[in-house]
Amino acid sequence: MKSLVVLFSALLLSSSSVYDISLNKISGESFKLSDFKGKKVLIVNTASKCGYTSQYGDLEKLYQEYKDKLEIVGMPCNQFMGQEPGKNSEISAFCKKNYGVTFTLLEKGYVKGSNQHPLYSWLTKKEKNGVDDYKITWNFNKFLLDEDGKLIGYFGSGVSPTSEKITSLIK
Repeated sequence: MKSLVVLFSALLLSSSSVYDISLNKISGESFKLSDFKGKKVLIVNTASKCGYTSQYGDLEKLYQEYKDKLEIVGMPCNQFMGQEPGKNSEISAFCKKNYGVTFTLLEKGYVKGSNQHPLYSWLTKKEKNGVDDYKITWNFNKFLLDEDGKLIGYFGSGVSPTSEKITSLIK
């Protein structure tokens, strides 16, 4: 009986919900991903001075095409060769001016290391996401959640947001 209780407790601990994580939009407004329940969510670590920065345009295109069933959440990050040096207000203005971004941008944060944001801790650790461990090595890594907040896909920087690999899971 004791081992059954331990097993049940371990299962409860490993199935924390991404919906419980508090987030701040780039404007400073707080929200939770639970606001997006019923839609798929693509989460991306972003940077404004990266070779992949043009993916902002692809992300916006994807969002406009599927916004009835998809939300996109970008987290600006300066951990990879200092490619996101701006303040939140500068990042927001850059994204709107150059790519017409209307999807959700979060405050700049850390996607790895000792200061890792709780969202990225959940996304990258199997004991939290229930799927696998992931190591973020560059900007524009993408994580796809289903309508219930379960992790269903991970895509590296080189995978375009509009690729069939991603869109086939959204349709």
